[in-house]
Amino acid sequence: MRDQQLFVTSGRRVTSALRHLPPTPHVVAMCADWESQALGAIAPVVLLLFVLLVVATQYTFTASCKDTRTCRVNFAEEELRKKLSPLEFHVTQEKGTEPAFTGKFAEHKGKGTYGCVVCQAPLFASQAKYDSGSGWPSFYNIIRANAVSHSKDRSHGMHRTEVTCGQCGAHLGHVFDDGPPPTGKRFCINSASLNFNPSAEEEGGAEAVEEAPVKPEL
Repeated sequence: MRDQQLFVTSGRRVTSALRHLPPTPHVVAMCADWESQALGAIAPVVLLLFVLLVVATQYTFTASCKDTRTCRVNFAEEELRKKLSPLEFHVTQEKGTEPAFTGKFAEHKGKGTYGCVVCQAPLFASQAKYDSGSGWPSFYNIIRANAVSHSKDRSHGMHRTEVTCGQCGAHLGHVFDDGPPPTGKRFCINSASLNFNPSAEEEGGAEAVEEAPVKPEL
């Protein structure tokens, strides 16, 4: 590396000196030759910096709190195996995926809030749910900032963005950039990772609760 730096520096000095000479064809050729060699010397350095930049960008997403051990709510595996169904455990703790069009919330249209089946944290408002035709519950927005975390998922030979619960780190699904306005996002979520809390209106209560408008948080 030091030899390359010295070569580039000396090359620049020589080229600068040559530029003060009359612009004869010979001098022009010498300048071009020195500049070509200097660029060849720094090319590996530029390539290395580019590779390092690409690698660094792979870690700009917020990792699951389970990966960083910063979850606000934690459960022992034994406790979760008793609390969750086999499918719920597989999806939320082992990053599984339920078959399309089989989840209980795939066609669900009730008014209320969808939360994490593990820790009950609110995740999505029913206002943000829409029919994407994918076979999984789809939402165009989260219920509030930091409700979920995002991380790169390179499993199964695909490049995806994993979505996990921001409170307990449970695997929820993935988010894609092919959703509707106003966010353009499609949160593709497993029904097995969700619970549902109906609004007072849905339950037939005397006082209907009007859902607050969903604002983009992404």
